[in-house]
Amino acid sequence: MQTNLANWIKETPEGIEADNILRKCVHCGFCLATCPTYQLTGDELDSPRGRIYLMKEMLEGGAVTAKTQFHLDRCLTCRSCESTCPSGVQYGRLVDIGREVVEKKVPRGMVDKFTRSVLKKTLPNTALFSAGLGLGRAVKALLPDAIGKYVTSKRDEGIWPAPRHARKMLVLDGCVQPAMAPSINHATARVLDKLGISLIKAERAGCCGAIPHHLNDTHEAHAYVKRNIDAWWPAIEAGAEAIVVTASGCGTMVAEYGHMLRNDVAYATKAARVTELYRDVSQVIEQERLPLSALLRAKAEIIPVDAEVTKQKLAFHSPCSLQHGLKIRGVVESLLRDAGFELSHVPDGHLCCGSAGTYSLLQSELSQQLLANKVAALESGSPDIVVTANIGCMAHIESGLQASSRTPILHWIELIDRRLA
Repeated sequence: MQTNLANWIKETPEGIEADNILRKCVHCGFCLATCPTYQLTGDELDSPRGRIYLMKEMLEGGAVTAKTQFHLDRCLTCRSCESTCPSGVQYGRLVDIGREVVEKKVPRGMVDKFTRSVLKKTLPNTALFSAGLGLGRAVKALLPDAIGKYVTSKRDEGIWPAPRHARKMLVLDGCVQPAMAPSINHATARVLDKLGISLIKAERAGCCGAIPHHLNDTHEAHAYVKRNIDAWWPAIEAGAEAIVVTASGCGTMVAEYGHMLRNDVAYATKAARVTELYRDVSQVIEQERLPLSALLRAKAEIIPVDAEVTKQKLAFHSPCSLQHGLKIRGVVESLLRDAGFELSHVPDGHLCCGSAGTYSLLQSELSQQLLANKVAALESGSPDIVVTANIGCMAHIESGLQASSRTPILHWIELIDRRLA
C-alpha cells in the first residue's frame, strides 16, 4: 500500500510506525473472513481492511470524523486478522495509533465520556472494584437478571504456599481478578510449588494498564506500566526468572511493555527486560511438562483418580489474547489432555466471545451477539466444564452459561491444581 502521511504525524514515532504497518497491507481481504464484527454486520468498514482505509485517509490529512471513531470503537482488537494476514500487518498496533489520534480530534458526548471515565477509575482500582463486587454479591437476589448475571460468586482460593524454593517467579496480581477469582493465582502458586518454583507477588503491582490503554488514555496506561516495573524491579534484580501472568488479556499488555516505553529514556531498558521475562502461565507449565507428568502419574498410583473425574469432558475457550495476541495455540489443550481430560470440539474457536476488556460494556449489542454464538459453540459438545485462560472471557462467558445450561467455567490451571491436590 502506497502512503503519504500528513506532516503533522509523518516524522513522529507513531507516524513512522503507522507508515511501516500500512505499507505492508496488500488489500487481499483475507482478514474479512475471520473478523468477528464483519461477520455480524457485513459492513466492510467494520473489517480490518475497511478500518485500515479509514485510518490511512485520516493519517494522510483527511477529515477525522465521528464515522471513523464509530468504526474504530466497534473493533474488538481481537487480532484474529493478524493470525490470518499473509503479509504480517500488525493491525493491533495500528488501531491503537488510530484511536489515539481520533480521541484527540473527535469530541465524545457527555454520556460516553462519563462512562469511559468511570470505567477507567473503577476497574483498575482493586480496592474500589472489590467493594463494589462485594456489595453486588450481597444484594444479587434483588438485582435484575441483566445486571445480576455479571455478579460472579465468590470462589474459595485455598492456601498460597510460603516461598521455599531457590527458583522464584513473579506473578501479576491484576486488578479485577483478585476480587472475581483469586483462586486462579492461588492455584498457580500451588502447582508451581509442587514443581519446585515459588510464586511471589509484588504488593505495589496491580493493573497491567490495559484498561486505560484500550480506552485511549496512553498517559494513564503508561503510569500503570511504570508502577508495575518499579514494583517488580527489586525481585528482578534479585534473580526472579520470569513474570507469570495468568490472564492472557493482561499478558498481551505486559508483552508490549518494551514496545510501549521504547522511547522513554528512564524506562526503556527496564521495560524491555520485563517483556523479555514475561511468560503466560501455559508457557511456564509447558516447560515443566516432564516433572508435571511424573507428579500426575505418582498421584494416580498413590490415590487412584475417580473415573468420573478423568472422564470429564472439557470445552476449552482459547481467548483471542492467547491465540491471536500471544500466538500461543494448542499448548493448554495438550496439557489438559496429558492430565487425563477429554476435550470436545468447539466450532469457530478462532472467533471472539465479545468480552474484549470494556467492549462488553461499551458495545453491548455486538458483544451479546458474539457471546450467544460463543456459548452455543462451547455447549455444542455437551461438556461437563468450560475452561478458559482469561478472567475477562471467564466472567463474560459465565454470564451466558448462567442463562442457558449453567455449565461451570474455570481457568484451566485450576483443573491442573485439582488433579494434583
